[in-house]
Amino acid sequence: MSNGLNGSAEIADLSIPGAHDMAVLQARNNSHTHTLKQLARCGDLYGASAPMQQLFEMIGKVAPTTANVLIAGESGTGKELVAQAIHQLSREQDQPFVALNCSAVSPQLIEAELFGHERGSFTGAIRMQKGCFERANGGTLFLDEVTEMSLDMQVKLLRVLESSRFCRIGAEEETEVKVRVIAATNRDPLEAMKSGILRSDLFYRLAVFPLDLPPLRERSEDIRLLASLFLDQLNEEDGRDRVFSKASWRLLNEYTWPGNVRELKNVVHRAYIMADHELELLPLVNPNKGMVSEQIGDCVTVQLGSKLADAEQRLIYATLGHCGGNKTLTAEVLGVSLKTLYNRLNEYQAKLFLGDVIPHVRPYGAQSRNQ
Repeated sequence: MSNGLNGSAEIADLSIPGAHDMAVLQARNNSHTHTLKQLARCGDLYGASAPMQQLFEMIGKVAPTTANVLIAGESGTGKELVAQAIHQLSREQDQPFVALNCSAVSPQLIEAELFGHERGSFTGAIRMQKGCFERANGGTLFLDEVTEMSLDMQVKLLRVLESSRFCRIGAEEETEVKVRVIAATNRDPLEAMKSGILRSDLFYRLAVFPLDLPPLRERSEDIRLLASLFLDQLNEEDGRDRVFSKASWRLLNEYTWPGNVRELKNVVHRAYIMADHELELLPLVNPNKGMVSEQIGDCVTVQLGSKLADAEQRLIYATLGHCGGNKTLTAEVLGVSLKTLYNRLNEYQAKLFLGDVIPHVRPYGAQSRNQ
């Protein structure tokens, strides 16, 4: 994996004792033997931050069970990837994994999608069709955006969760299935219950084991690692050696990524397509929607609530850019010694690889998420 800081790195697979097929990737500098950064992987999920390490641990605990899981997280955080990881680490990993986005199916058709229908049961039903529950029998059914399901349909879903039985539309006999249900929502489930769009009895049936996915802005030490991973994958596919520009490296942690990992991956991909050698990310993001700090002319503004260390880091980087990368001039402008400036820059580089800053892990359901 390219670290983007005048060096290259490799990824080595290591095992985590007792974590049931979870892998740890360690980025190692080619010229040194010491570990620079531990990047854990669970299925297709990657992360080195404390929230992701905790998430991987929870996945490892719940996967071997048959408990239903409710995943809450903003759009683009990887809810389906979590569901797939749970399935892949379960005892039913060789059984079907069926996914349905409840918000993508009209209320008139979702019952047929879930439970199936008999031939002739309604106009257009020219043959018998199995529903998602029947196709997922023995395995896992993933219901994405479950809070978008109508209340009437939630009652029918609740009955299946309670009895493991349902009727196809137009059928006279019930069908029995053994299915683990993993549901997901981009809303706060507790707020959804309070507002009346999620039945409380269904919530408690689904949330046997709740998981809360952190937004990308709350796992900032993962941003550059993920960006490097996405770029390395594209370079490997095309046999190229493209890199991020210095401005792009600065932007990665200045932008709050409201679209989360999905937005980051798409922006890197678009920048890769547009680049000759260096990827420029700034033209591809909307700074009015997601900048943590702004540099307007000769001024740097920082949002209230930002950490003092983060504000200092942004000021140093902004001044360094304003001075055209001249560290001697930057130190003079900032009123610090050149040694102090180098120490700060080395600290920031170390944070990128050693994860010195561990963010607070938000407890489940304690904070509403942006929609």
